[in-house]
Amino acid sequence: MINPQLAGRLAFAHRLPTRAPLPPGLHPLGLAPERDALLLVPDGIDPRRPTPLVVLFHGGGGSAEKILPMLRDHAAARGFLLLLPQSVFPTWDLVIGGHGPDRERVDAALAEVGTRFLLDPGRLVFAGHSDGGSYTLSLGLANGHVATHLLVSSAGFLSVHLQSGAPRIVITHGTRDEQIPIARSARIHAAQLREAGYAVAAIEYDGPHAYDPAVVAQAVDLIFREEA
Repeated sequence: MINPQLAGRLAFAHRLPTRAPLPPGLHPLGLAPERDALLLVPDGIDPRRPTPLVVLFHGGGGSAEKILPMLRDHAAARGFLLLLPQSVFPTWDLVIGGHGPDRERVDAALAEVGTRFLLDPGRLVFAGHSDGGSYTLSLGLANGHVATHLLVSSAGFLSVHLQSGAPRIVITHGTRDEQIPIARSARIHAAQLREAGYAVAAIEYDGPHAYDPAVVAQAVDLIFREEA
């Protein structure tokens, strides 16, 4: 029998907040002495109302600060909380050898945010680019009871041993990506996921291995426009 934690299953569950909400701004959560998770709270969040949350995973060799611009302005425009976990090592544990300390960090960060804000269970999004996109896809499919939508940018692989729920998926990938060629990644992933019954929107764009702000905006619009 597969150990759910080793397969990436999160323990997070929605609960009523028990602590005061954080004010607008970018806050370290105080969960780790180094590479701590950050939470961006945009202006206008009403802590008495269910609030969407997007969890954004950085790429290999990246950080919360480097990936923040991908969705920072959208958080302000759409009124969602933006959680930015950071891997213990230069990239996510799953890329190196399997679920472990990073899954634990993500779980702790989600729980911490849930103690301060009433989260909307119908709009909890996992998002990421490159290795962060692979992590989004793999962790998201294992936790579809938590993640309602996945925004996957330039992912190289998916690794899933347990599936849960049915998150809606948006896959974006540049057709000139030489680092992770689209024909060996996004196109195969989209076909496999559709065959498995997932709702998938695939957006291809003329670009290299980098997210395109206009395409990110299109993906965000798809996620926040549709019914959860």
